[in-house]
Amino acid sequence: MSSVELDQVTIRFGDFVAVDNCNLTIESGEFFSFLGPSGCGKTTILRAVSGFNDPTEGSVRIGGKDMRGIGPNNRPTALIFQNLALFPLMSVADNIAFGLEVAGVKYNERRRRAEELLNLIALPGQGDKMVSELSGGQRQRVAIARALAVEPQVLLLDEPLSALDLKLRQHMRTELRSIQQRVGITFIYITHDQGEALTMSDRIAVMSAGIVQQVGNGSEIYNNPATAFVASFVGENNAFSGTVSRAEGKYAVLDTAFGPLRGINNRGLKEGDDAYLFIRPEVLRPAKSGDAEGDTMFETVTIKEEFEGSFLHVFLKSDNDAKPFKMAIVNDAGVERRDPGTPIKVSFDPDRAVALPVGELADE
Repeated sequence: MSSVELDQVTIRFGDFVAVDNCNLTIESGEFFSFLGPSGCGKTTILRAVSGFNDPTEGSVRIGGKDMRGIGPNNRPTALIFQNLALFPLMSVADNIAFGLEVAGVKYNERRRRAEELLNLIALPGQGDKMVSELSGGQRQRVAIARALAVEPQVLLLDEPLSALDLKLRQHMRTELRSIQQRVGITFIYITHDQGEALTMSDRIAVMSAGIVQQVGNGSEIYNNPATAFVASFVGENNAFSGTVSRAEGKYAVLDTAFGPLRGINNRGLKEGDDAYLFIRPEVLRPAKSGDAEGDTMFETVTIKEEFEGSFLHVFLKSDNDAKPFKMAIVNDAGVERRDPGTPIKVSFDPDRAVALPVGELADE
């Protein structure tokens, strides 16, 4: 059993509340990510699981056992740091087997285990190299192998890809997920990178200011955000502010600076509530002749366009000159281009627009 339970975990440093009443269960064998901006409390949770600090209130259980009072060296966990902390004067194999050496495992067994793990991480025959001879991605895999050598029940990863360049990070996402699926142990991953979390995770906890705002799989987090913070932090989103004029069936209609706009109402909004309607750039499209006028269409002005190959990004005038809206149009080779200042009617699918109560936005 390698499930991890956080039961009413609160962690304070003096008067500062780093984690506020966190309740969740990470299932055995799950790839679980904590996602949020710097300072939101995600690394503090990781340190509580690893044993570097105990909760002020509540408990951490691994495999059903309360970990309070059990130090990091006696927990069934291994931790990979941001800087990897590999030993530069040791060979690759000795780096991988270091934890086994500390545990008193004989050399031949250590070497055999190191070779097994080198095969697992797709670096066969590289054990006699020095760490300095490896690429960034290869060093990353060696750090994973070293953590796996001690056979932890739970592997904890604290933004391990942050120092890599973009293409290598994208490659290592696939590698990391593949390794996790092969070994089948619980991975708890800390990141501020939405792409990493969405790509690799079975489930994600989005955090802000010490509070877990939402837990769900990538599709749930992206398509059905629970709060204004989640909607504005995970992926790009346009926030139309307004007041609910009608709440009917599964929809809410907001009175906005662009007229009435309609979207899904999963949070019980009622008439008179202040709210945001979130519409992602890829949901907006230029209105076509014959589209019905109404609460799924509005008129605005083109500010500028940015061509990015597969997408044309169109920036549209909003009620805040410092933050225009954005529309992303798939480049089908016949996409229409517009000069700045050109009026444009924009439409959207109300089933892909989400109405949420006013709250903290991620960019505030």
